[in-house]
Amino acid sequence: MGHRDDRESDVRRLLDELCVNLGFCLPPEESRRLRESPPGGVDGFTDAVLAAEGMHGSEHPDLRREVRRVVERHLSRWPGTGDHPHR
Repeated sequence: MGHRDDRESDVRRLLDELCVNLGFCLPPEESRRLRESPPGGVDGFTDAVLAAEGMHGSEHPDLRREVRRVVERHLSRWPGTGDHPHR
């Protein structure tokens, strides 16, 4: 149970950083969904954030890269994600 609470707090910090630094301030329902059931992997989470904003990464490659960089930094700290910086 503690692991889920930690992960949920990590997702909250990740989403806060995306909001403050990149302007990706998700609606409360989308934010809750990502906190409760975060998609696996850096690309999956990045795409979920963009989709929650009504965007597709292929339409905004530079913005997707910025979001992905933040997501990767946060997810690299999660045990068992299999995603590591500088792959």
